[in-house]
Amino acid sequence: MDTTMNQGVFLSIPKSDIKFFKELAKKMGWDIDIREDFLKDYIASRPKRVNLSEEEILAELNAIRYEK
Repeated sequence: MDTTMNQGVFLSIPKSDIKFFKELAKKMGWDIDIREDFLKDYIASRPKRVNLSEEEILAELNAIRYEK
């Protein structure tokens, strides 16, 4: 499939229609990324061990959260 002319679209589809929509997308040659699957893949790809202490992480979160 030529992705240079594709437009990304977000849809909310009733769970009862997902199977039908996946079949339709397959027949049309469309790619489907389910939000939950995308998030799971992203989380799984993140490092398991980071070289930051809990205090450093909290300090960074607070700096972003309360930045003015």
